[in-house]
Amino acid sequence: MTTTPLPKAPGLDGSSGAGPATRAGGLLPADPVLRPATVLTAVNSLGNGLYFPLGVLYFTRVVGLEATAVGLGMTIAGLVGVAAGVPAGRAADRWGARRVGSLLWGGTGIATACYVLVGSYAAFLVAVICATGLQMASRGVQGALYAEVLPPATRVEARAYLRMVTNVAMGVGGALGAVALQVDTRGAYLTVIALNALSFAGPALLLPRLPLASHARERAVQVADAPAGDRWRAVRDLPFLTVTVLNAVLVVQYTLAEVGLPLWIVQRTTAPRWTAALLMIVNCVLVALLQVRVARRASRVPAAVRAMGWSGLLLAAACAVYALSAGLSPLWAVPALTAGAVVQVFAEVLSAAGGWTLGYELADARAHGVYQGVFGAGASAGMMAGPALVTVTAIAHGALGWAVLGAVFALAGLCVAPAVRWALRDGAWRGEPA
Repeated sequence: MTTTPLPKAPGLDGSSGAGPATRAGGLLPADPVLRPATVLTAVNSLGNGLYFPLGVLYFTRVVGLEATAVGLGMTIAGLVGVAAGVPAGRAADRWGARRVGSLLWGGTGIATACYVLVGSYAAFLVAVICATGLQMASRGVQGALYAEVLPPATRVEARAYLRMVTNVAMGVGGALGAVALQVDTRGAYLTVIALNALSFAGPALLLPRLPLASHARERAVQVADAPAGDRWRAVRDLPFLTVTVLNAVLVVQYTLAEVGLPLWIVQRTTAPRWTAALLMIVNCVLVALLQVRVARRASRVPAAVRAMGWSGLLLAAACAVYALSAGLSPLWAVPALTAGAVVQVFAEVLSAAGGWTLGYELADARAHGVYQGVFGAGASAGMMAGPALVTVTAIAHGALGWAVLGAVFALAGLCVAPAVRWALRDGAWRGEPA
């Protein structure tokens, strides 16, 4: 199936007439930059998908650690990762996102491989803090990497395409991980860990080979000549930080799907347990089908602002539908939950596309590393806070909790517009020419 190319935007290699998803008679894109980016994304996502279903079980069932202790260790590791995002972004500005990203991904692979050596809680803490911290720090660097290798005109659509690749590859990896989970032997767990570690090593070797886009070579001179204070502007940029916080609130929707809905289905509805898996499949399929198309329409600031506003309102609507599912019979609860999940998918693809656009267009082009580090750290913080927020609202208080959560989403989405207007008034240096 061939994706319709962008009609007027330049291609990723600077040529005209082809969007990033255009293919050269095969599964991979024709563009010389997006092709290797697709490969490294698919490889790494496949490894992550393999590992996610059984990571916690390995440490509890095989290593023998307490589940609460494992959860605490992962929380500590997540906090380290959030804190590491900004300095990692600054390093990307100084030494290049390709080089720093390669080191972070390679380090994540080594730390992940060390899981097979864990035999005590202290060793677990060291390994999980290193692996999770490096992986989360790489998220902002990854955003800066796209700023280096992709032209501004097609950058958001390319990120949407790579997100589609991520979803598909993680879905395949998750299915294979379920097989290892069913085997349930130490050897199966260790094999999955080794494969996940290798999934970081290959991309780490590919990253330095990605060619810089022409605008990035020019920006390298600007970065070197920029005053030292400008290089850390992102941590003092109140309008940008406000947009980052609002985006982080909308990011909570991911843990709503991964944590909140399974708990809601089991504890508060009459729907069968397999409904949680059904909703995840619906999410993966629809995101893969919609994300690129939506991103094409939200690649400019005004459209991105509208996308974020609609995302908040749609999330509020999804929360209302989820709340109604509690009083229904199994025959009606499953369709209701599925309808809510479909509404949430539209919110998800809108907020993802809008967030990518605003994260780039509101940044100082001379310091993309720090800006993407701040934006990525905000998203990571939202992901970390999500499970607790969903649990204390919807799961603990039912319909009232869903109403509160929906109101928070709606308010965050609607507040993006004034925050962006503030950011655009704050300085003409924002963004870079498409």
